[in-house]
Order: sequence, then C-alpha cells, then structure tokens
Amino acid sequence: MVDRRECSRRSAALAILAFGLALAAVLVLPDIVSPVLAREFRVADTQAADYPTVQALERMGQLIRERTHGRHSLRIFHSRQLGEEKETIEQTRIGAIDINRTNVAPLASFIPEANVLALPFLFRSVEHLHRVLDGPIGDDILARFEAHGLVGLAFYDSGARSIYNSVRPILKVEDLKGLRIRVQQSDMMVEMMRALGAEPVALPYGQVNVGLSTGLIQGAENNWPSYVTTDHYRAARYLTLTEHTMSPEVLVVSKRVWETLSAEDKSIFREAARESARSMREQWLKLERTSRREAEIAGVNVVTLADRSGFEQAVSGLVERFAGEPGLAALVERIRQAQ
Repeated sequence: MVDRRECSRRSAALAILAFGLALAAVLVLPDIVSPVLAREFRVADTQAADYPTVQALERMGQLIRERTHGRHSLRIFHSRQLGEEKETIEQTRIGAIDINRTNVAPLASFIPEANVLALPFLFRSVEHLHRVLDGPIGDDILARFEAHGLVGLAFYDSGARSIYNSVRPILKVEDLKGLRIRVQQSDMMVEMMRALGAEPVALPYGQVNVGLSTGLIQGAENNWPSYVTTDHYRAARYLTLTEHTMSPEVLVVSKRVWETLSAEDKSIFREAARESARSMREQWLKLERTSRREAEIAGVNVVTLADRSGFEQAVSGLVERFAGEPGLAALVERIRQAQ
C-alpha cells in the first residue's frame, strides 16, 4: 500500500515541476504568450486633438484595435500633455512613452539622416518629397533609427515651412537681418536662420505665442496650419512664402517596446501606421487650403517670392556642414536625383 504522505510529496513535486515548466515557457518564448495579453500603448503628439497628425493616430489606433481583436489599443496624449517634442523623444527612447509623432528636426541631434531631411531647399515639390519618403530611400532612413533606440514606422506630411514676423514684409533675404526668429530646437535650424541674417531663438513649440506677445521673438517659421491653428497669424501678420524646408513628421515607437511585440503584431503596427499616413495626407491638404484662406481673410500680408535664389545661396553652406560625410552626401545626392 502506498503511504499517503509519499503520495502527497509526489503531488507537490509534480506541481512544482509544472509551475517551473510554465515559467520557463514565459521567459524563453515570450512571443507565444504576448499575443494574448491586451495592452494600451501611450502615444505622444504636441498638436491639438483636431490636427491631422492626431486624427491619423486615432485612425491607426482603430486599425490596431480591429486587427488584434481588441488586444491592443492606443491612448493618445495630444496637445503636449506629455511634454514638448524634445522631451517626448527622450522618453520614447527609454520606453516611458511607447509611440511618438515628432518632426524630424529635433531628431537630428543624434540621428544624422534626420538632418538630411531637414536641409533647406532639398525637395523640389511635395510630389518629389512623397516619391522619396514612399520609396527605398524613405525605408533606408527609417531603418537607421533603430541604432538610436527608436523604430521608424511611417512619415507624415508637415507641409512647406515659411517665415513670418510682426515687423515688416520680407521681400529679399536682407530684410531678415536682425529679426529675432524662433526656430525648432535643432542645431541645423539655428544655423540656417543665422545664415539668412536673422537672430535665431530656439524655443519649444508651445512657447511661441508667449514669445511673440512679450517681444522675446519677432517671428517664427512654420507651415500654414501651424501658423493659423496656434493663432500666430494674429501676432505676426507678415508671411513670406520662402518654403525653405519640407521636413516631414515621423512616427516612431520605442525600440524597447517594439521588441516585446510578436512578429504578427509588428506587421499589424507597421501596416496600420502606413495606412494612417495615407489618411493624414488627405486631411493635411484640406487643412492647408482652409488655413491659408483664413489667414488671408484676416488680412495677413502674404509675400510670394518670384526669385528665391538669394535665400538658397545664403544657406548653401549648410549642406557641407551638416551632410558632408560621405554616407550623408550620398544620401543627399540620391534624394536630389529621385524622379
């Protein structure tokens, strides 16, 4: 007859063994269990809730929720709730923020390829920009982000950036001399504005209105929707269509977070991001048109340049300074040659 105490010991040993095997499966094969775990991903965007980038993120979240059958969802923190772009980028790199929509310019301090996309007068047109970003060149640039703690998912449009101020119309590059102009927190943007003869002031996006109202700055540079939706056009009523950069927005996910996803979920996230980018472009074009119309109706003085050569010549040295390394110079040439 088997001793009851012996049976009890055997049962306990089997239970411990089963628990150990289950634990090993979780630790060694995370992809087996991770797909069944529901997760809400924190997403940062500095723009307002009705801005095209935020609306595109909402679309991405809807697609992810549908395609993972509710396992994954996005919680979008818009309007700088999680901080300015420079702050949220650092949080994303360490995994405190899961996904981030940011302009490429603030990324340039540690991702050289991002500097290339922000170079002045690099893209001939919006169509040229799209051909570059939607093709192999765009894929190559996104792939470079991983070495810096980020995984690039897709590019969003950001329109052409132009200069506006509260002092005088800018008819030629010499008219910028001495004006205090806000730029993004990027070394290249600071040097670009300095090369144009203005006094660059690097400020977070959310401080531009205060800067304009207090006289800390006399102008800034941005696209039509940002100029109007932030009410900058009320304080700085002279806008010159320099269209000096078309640096895109980029959607990135923390590499630490990315590595917790299964291969299937990674594919879902990538495709949802790219679909949201296509949706964003349609919204962006509409908002550009309505923003410009609103500014013109309000009496903004809009200068269309017949000749930008003076502006282009003033910043020509930036290509050598910020993209002079062989690899970056080759990238610039690939972009210029793209048809």
